[in-house]
Amino acid sequence: MPTDQFTPQDPAGRYPRPDFAEQSQPHPGSGARMDPEPDHGEDSYRGSGRLVGRRALITGGDSGIGRAVALAFAREGADVAFCHLAAEEEDAGVTARLVEGAGRRALAVPGDLREEQFCADLVTRTVEALGGLDILVNNAAYQMSRPEGLAAISTEQFDRVMKTNLYALFWLCKAALPHLRPGASIINTASVQAYRPSPHLLDYATTKGAVVTFTQGLAQQLAPEGIRVNAVAPGPVWTPLIPATMAAEKVAEFGRQSPLGRPAQPAEMAPAYVFLASQEAGCITAEIVNATGGTPL
Repeated sequence: MPTDQFTPQDPAGRYPRPDFAEQSQPHPGSGARMDPEPDHGEDSYRGSGRLVGRRALITGGDSGIGRAVALAFAREGADVAFCHLAAEEEDAGVTARLVEGAGRRALAVPGDLREEQFCADLVTRTVEALGGLDILVNNAAYQMSRPEGLAAISTEQFDRVMKTNLYALFWLCKAALPHLRPGASIINTASVQAYRPSPHLLDYATTKGAVVTFTQGLAQQLAPEGIRVNAVAPGPVWTPLIPATMAAEKVAEFGRQSPLGRPAQPAEMAPAYVFLASQEAGCITAEIVNATGGTPL
């Protein structure tokens, strides 16, 4: 008789639910200072060799969804490079140690994705350090809540959102393409905002709509070359971007609007990226995987 039995977990009650403490942080924020601290799968993710020998590049891998994906990829057997802002060096060190703790190579690269040359150099450094590139995850993003409306969105903010969320994706895909071989995978992070835009995140939601379109179009371009392009569209996720870009009282109730009544944890997003990067998804391209906590898209 087996001694280990599967115990189903109620998805609505698996993780903390609002009300959370009112909290705010300066951008870009840190998960270590969040209450409760986000779960990236440190104690729960178990790999099964689905990405052995693969080389991955993840943007925004220092925290949040990016860290959870880096950890999961490493435990599945992939070497991982990731970029982060210079201010996120401490968090980036934690991610690197998690990757190395899984017995894989880690490369953390500080820089600003709004610079085209940095995007090109990031791909070059990844290929040189890891010996190639098989998986590109365009995950980094910037948002800043503006409940006052359109008039409160400055050209400077709009430019930052567009370049971080959209231009960088474009530049990285172009730089990565010469290194990708049949069987490679590009995975972009879209959002529920692409389909159900919140007025206070107008510019951010606009970029996420464009990510969906770009993903579906590029997938058709690259399918004859054996390169798959997909996206994950998360709903509310408990990451440092939340206390760093929203009012403290909004943070306290973050995720309540989800049908599950809570925000997702980064650890709950990572399996979707693993699946899309793996051979099990070999016939899946131009797909948007919705991970919204029950909100239909």
